[in-house]
Amino acid sequence: MSDARTPAADPTAPGRSHLSRTADNGLKIVIVGGFGVGKTTLVRSVSEIRPLNTEETMTRAGEGVDDLAGVSTKSSTTVAFDFGRISVNDRTVLYLFGAPGQERFWFLWDRLFSGTLGAVVLVDTRRLADSWYAIDRLEHHGTPFVVARNDFGGPQHTDAQVREALDLPADVPMVTCDARDRESSKNVLITLVEYLHARSTAARGPSVPTPREGAAL
Repeated sequence: MSDARTPAADPTAPGRSHLSRTADNGLKIVIVGGFGVGKTTLVRSVSEIRPLNTEETMTRAGEGVDDLAGVSTKSSTTVAFDFGRISVNDRTVLYLFGAPGQERFWFLWDRLFSGTLGAVVLVDTRRLADSWYAIDRLEHHGTPFVVARNDFGGPQHTDAQVREALDLPADVPMVTCDARDRESSKNVLITLVEYLHARSTAARGPSVPTPREGAAL
């Protein structure tokens, strides 16, 4: 018997958002970065559906295996990938895959990168070295990416300092974000799609629709 105090299900609530029948262009986007940098949080904050995640509670078995420097309060971790979805407009949808950050799960990355149009490298400026592997693998695959500096309230660094530390090419966009905030996370994805659109236009290849064209983000 149903509880009369339980409100009726909201068809517009997260997890009940239906894909538009006109959507015919799905773009795979991967969110990568170091351990505990906020990848799961970003996917959760921006997804228009209830995101799929593979988080498990961290146990003593991980002691000495996972580097908890800077993330000592972290109690769970992604062991496969996160998945979410957000519509750019009526025809174009981004499928978001958040990659696990620990070194022991890096073997999954190459498979996640298959078919990926672009990526977001999420960084914690307190632990910039944790981002080097992600950037190296993306460059190895020739996958375009943007860098998003997740705001953890740590030491402030200029864009020039972060670019130098990560050895970023001048044309790679870099933005500051709060992965907990939906609007901030949306701005990261808009920056990536606009970057992909600009690259596509410059190469005179298949056009990637920009979010400014009938955006639904």
